[in-house]
Amino acid sequence: MPTILRPDEVRERYGKLFCQGFFTMVDEENGVAQIVEKCISRGPIEWDIVNRKRTGGVLKDIRSDGVTIIMDTVIGEAPMNFGPVSAELGGQGIYSLSVKGDRVHTKWMGLAGATVGIGACIPQCDDVIETIYPDDFKIGGAHRAEVEIITPKMVRVIIGVDDTDTKEKGASWVMTMKLGRECPVGRYLDHKIIQLNPKAPGKTTNCCSTAVSFAVRPEDIGKLVEFAKDYVAKNTYSKDTVIAVFKGLKIPKALEEYGWSAKHVLLEVDDALAVAEECGVDVIQITGPKGTIGAVAAIGCFDMGIRSAGVPEDFD
Repeated sequence: MPTILRPDEVRERYGKLFCQGFFTMVDEENGVAQIVEKCISRGPIEWDIVNRKRTGGVLKDIRSDGVTIIMDTVIGEAPMNFGPVSAELGGQGIYSLSVKGDRVHTKWMGLAGATVGIGACIPQCDDVIETIYPDDFKIGGAHRAEVEIITPKMVRVIIGVDDTDTKEKGASWVMTMKLGRECPVGRYLDHKIIQLNPKAPGKTTNCCSTAVSFAVRPEDIGKLVEFAKDYVAKNTYSKDTVIAVFKGLKIPKALEEYGWSAKHVLLEVDDALAVAEECGVDVIQITGPKGTIGAVAAIGCFDMGIRSAGVPEDFD
């Protein structure tokens, strides 16, 4: 008979370990998901990345950001391959991710010491709802173990913002950093400063827009957007402020192309509205329409890494 344990029961059984965060965002329309795991040290992060990458399964990409692991996966099931080195090195990986109602189920397999990570460390994180253990589960040593970890279903929401300052007052990137830090809804994930066309008429000094992203339960998206609207309205200095909202893990190609063009082409509000409608971006005027151009571009550039902060000639 399988055993089902809550995080507090896992801590009681195995002692307090090291996972500081573990949550899963899904994009069911595109069949993909992203798992974010936070530890207290780089050592386990680096070891887990190498071993999970080796085993494959549903994992498509894995990378670190400080003491955080970011895993891109497909929704579904795929065989794992521990390879010929497993007898000497052990291993760990994820072979299934499924969405059941408002929960995400991930199935993991570990060998030897890696069983501690999937069987005791992650399951005791308070982000986890519960973990299912088979009746033959054993941890550590030379054992092979499988577990099923259940977390709340979350989605990624990106909020792009532009035209909140004047030549005398304000900085959009500062406002959105504060918005992310102070938002009581969901999990604040990331912040980006998007360099736009420096030749744009009416710009402030740097001509940048900005965006923040959150992991949020689907039923709380409305609360998140309302908080963002109110926060920006209370803190803007401009009469042309706009926020743009996108839900999902994959930025559409047309939206990325628009974002890149905003760095070197003089665009119009109608251009931004057209691509927003095509790509499922909600545009919300706070005080006026002009900020639409940069707010939509901020979403288009959000996943471009360092390219989001520059203009094309920086990368020629």
